[in-house]
Amino acid sequence: MSDNIQLFVPTYRVEETLAEIKECLEVGWTGLGFKTDAFEAEWKKFTGLPNAHFVNSATAALHLAVELLKEDGGWSDGDEVITTPITFVSTNHAILYAGLTPVFADVDQSLNLSPASVERMIGPRTKAVMFVGMGGNPANLDDVASVCRDRGIKLILDAAHMAGSRIGAVHVGNQADASIFSFQAVKNLPTGDSGMVCFADKGLDAEARKRSWLGINKNTYQRTSQIGTYRWEYDVDSVGYKYNGNSIMAAIGLVALKHLDHDNAFRRQVCSWYDEMFSSLEGLVRPVEHKGGTSRHLYQIMAKDRDSLMVAMNAASVYPGVHYKDNRAYRMYSGCKSDAGCHFARSCSDGLVSLPLHLRLTHSDVVRVVESIASFYRRMP
Repeated sequence: MSDNIQLFVPTYRVEETLAEIKECLEVGWTGLGFKTDAFEAEWKKFTGLPNAHFVNSATAALHLAVELLKEDGGWSDGDEVITTPITFVSTNHAILYAGLTPVFADVDQSLNLSPASVERMIGPRTKAVMFVGMGGNPANLDDVASVCRDRGIKLILDAAHMAGSRIGAVHVGNQADASIFSFQAVKNLPTGDSGMVCFADKGLDAEARKRSWLGINKNTYQRTSQIGTYRWEYDVDSVGYKYNGNSIMAAIGLVALKHLDHDNAFRRQVCSWYDEMFSSLEGLVRPVEHKGGTSRHLYQIMAKDRDSLMVAMNAASVYPGVHYKDNRAYRMYSGCKSDAGCHFARSCSDGLVSLPLHLRLTHSDVVRVVESIASFYRRMP
């Protein structure tokens, strides 16, 4: 067993998961339908969301969400979506896929969009806000949702980190016109790679199902299961994509979903260990976390001399990460409009470090992580 402490290590209930996958193999159905239908139904029960469509990645889900909201709203190419610079590039690529323009608002100490900054950036061509719940944190989400309602603009929730995050008893996503969840390999609910797009509008959900299956109006599972025989006829309503999820990934997800609340509770326990140990380390800045039932996908600090710190942690066999680099530092987003330079986002980007956080960590592992940081700062002049 390695003594290395990794940033992410997914954990699976192997025998339970293999039994779910085995059923796909025995039935002889591994593609769209069967387990994907079951996973969508269970996800709706778990979240209380009215619609859920399982696709092959959260990036595909983001693309479908932005494109279909654009078509439904009659938006034009070049219309604007207010978004965050602190996110994985999939978030903002999806805006460009649909021919829209990203406009960057600043974040605050939660690392989520600042409602005040969002309001400042609303203009005559603003059609939507893309809200990212960093690390599963729903801070500011209700406030940004209120801004969107008041100004008549759509809210898209990039909930890639938020499987199991709730505000009170309400699972996140119920505030949005479309919410997108990720089940990629290292997420809290890992399936290898897949995602869920959840529209508030049932008509958009129906359109997403066609669009994710190449624009075909009936998928193969529907045509097979109608009367127990294969019905080959179908129509193609529009140009679509090969974005469908499959039953193997859904089978993995069905098992993981049963344990998600329990797993997230353990992640919150690990974060409380970090909080306790860091309380005596002066000068360490941590993002403001919404209190309550959050997924805690990430535990982040803002470090001085980040690169040297990470080298020192690696020397102690501790391997942190960075989530994320300010997207405006990438060439393709460098010229985008932003709120007064998004100075807080830029300063965060220069110092953010994500510490190891997964289900296999022990208390002694957390002690090692914290000591690797404390010892580095003790050596600083």
